[in-house]
Parts: sequence; structure tokens; C-alpha cells
Amino acid sequence: MAPNATSQMRRLARSKLDQTGNWLRQILPRLRPVPRGGWIAATRDALGMSRTELARRLGVQPSSVLKLENSERAGTVQIDTLRRAAAAMDCEVVLLVVPRQPLQTSVDQQRLKLFNATFNRTAIHMKLEDQAVSEKLRPHLLKQAETEIPDTALWRIREEDLG
Repeated sequence: MAPNATSQMRRLARSKLDQTGNWLRQILPRLRPVPRGGWIAATRDALGMSRTELARRLGVQPSSVLKLENSERAGTVQIDTLRRAAAAMDCEVVLLVVPRQPLQTSVDQQRLKLFNATFNRTAIHMKLEDQAVSEKLRPHLLKQAETEIPDTALWRIREEDLG
């Protein structure tokens, strides 16, 4: 696939993910926080299910259920284990990665960082040679940066390399 076509596909993928992300960012504050004892323990308790009964359904010892509940509270539970426990209680596990801002905004900001670093280095070199870089040139250079800096190159450079 041509680089331009790949870039367009990524932009489309970001657009679709951003639609979902916008919706999720709106509802996240309304979602109930994790119960103090964790979701597994709270759900099990609300169902009236003992650790022994959940253990029987999972085919493990009751001590394993206690370890599971403790690891969920600690944030170290393995996703496959959480899914098995949820299924044993007729529940689903929903795992979300919600960008804090639209993905396209993140890409644009990163591209601008790279562009500004390049533009500023060029301006310094030109100033040393008694030449000035016109601010009128900046929009043209930014448009050029969009075609010359592929998405895959945006994240290779460390922040400290930009300064």
C-alpha cells in the first residue's frame, strides 16, 4: 500500500476510534467507581455467592478465590483470570483504553512538536547566516511536514531530543 494510502487509512481509523472515544469520555465520569473490595467480591457478594461456591464453579480452591479478589484490589489480576471469574458469575469483563483526548489531536500535537523543533533549528541556522525565516513560511512548512513526517515517525523521537 502506498504511504499516502496508509496515512489516509490511519486517519480514518483514528476518526472511528475518536468517535467512540468522544462518547466514552462523556460517560466515564458517570460510571460507578470500583467497589472498595473490587468487582469480583462485590458481585459475588451481591449474588449471595460464597467464595467456596465461586471456587467450585471455577474448579479451584476457595483460597484461590481469595487470592483472585486480593489481586483485583491490588490491580495485578490477570485479564484471563478475571474473565473466567466473571463468566462463572454470568458476567462480562469490559476492558477499555480511552484516550484522554482525540487521537487525531495527539497526532497533530506530536507532528507540531517535530515541526517546531525542525523549524526552530532552521531559524537558528539561518539567523547565524544573517538570513531570516519568515513566519509566513510556517503554514507552508507545516503542510509539508504532514506529507514528510509519516505517522510511524511521530513517536520515534524522544521529548528531550526535540529541545
